[in-house]
Amino acid sequence: MRPLRVYLLALILLAGIWLSGASVSDSFKDCRQFFYMRAAPTGIDGTRGSLKRICQRYGDKARYATLYDGSRRLPLFSAYTFKKNDGKKRMDTPWMYEPQLASGNEGGNMKVLPPSDDPEPLIQESQAVLEDYSDAVEYSRGLLNPDQHQADQDDKASTYTLTNVVPQITDFLEETWSSYLDTVRRRLNNFCRGKQSYVVTGVTVSGATIRRGNEDRMGIPKHVWLAYCCPRFDRNSPYEVRFMFPSYGAYALNEQEDHGVMEVPLKTLESFLKKQTDMDSNLAIFYDDCASENTFKKKRKR
Repeated sequence: MRPLRVYLLALILLAGIWLSGASVSDSFKDCRQFFYMRAAPTGIDGTRGSLKRICQRYGDKARYATLYDGSRRLPLFSAYTFKKNDGKKRMDTPWMYEPQLASGNEGGNMKVLPPSDDPEPLIQESQAVLEDYSDAVEYSRGLLNPDQHQADQDDKASTYTLTNVVPQITDFLEETWSSYLDTVRRRLNNFCRGKQSYVVTGVTVSGATIRRGNEDRMGIPKHVWLAYCCPRFDRNSPYEVRFMFPSYGAYALNEQEDHGVMEVPLKTLESFLKKQTDMDSNLAIFYDDCASENTFKKKRKR
């Protein structure tokens, strides 16, 4: 009986370790804190049957949430809580991958990619790897959850995983989009109050892909978009920013030209996204359109 007891105890311990470290599943139940009112966006479909919901774990802690399209090897959105910060980027972080996409037996923490000259088959079959960008000279690795929107060094480090990365035209990323991300950072720093503001950054898709050898490796985004939700904000802020609260959004073409950022109200962004590939008519980025605290107080009084 003793060997059987030892065997059963080992199984229980292994199961406990796996469950506590799970990061990839069919729901966001373990990282709902990164969504406004704990409700994930709806209506973003991607490739049916290949969507994975990732609670991005680093240092045994969930840092943000990502909807990942496995067939395109492309994140469709990352959702995170914005942290007031100075905008500095972390420069010394190695690129990582999501081990549970490669194998369900792996732990939940993201891992550093193996040496690039010898990518492991299970990794590159399940997700993008650095080699996919080697011959894609027009594109750079763009972070959906950008490190300059985080304050803690570990939160910054966790953004450097390829499951949080989309291929963006280099000029668009380094000039136009990076400038817009800094605009959002300064706006939320200055006028958002309270402990939490929520951001979702995503892409629309097209049939374009990055190829390596004779294989389609990654989908190329048609647009990149962002929406933020700040339930508590400074109502004495200047008019030119006050109308951009509690929520606002933006989108831009991922192209060499005509890639200016269009800032629009949340509902306008959602209407635009509903017309894109793999988006449903019930698309909603934030629960109740990110109602402000005053709106909730009025509803309770009725």
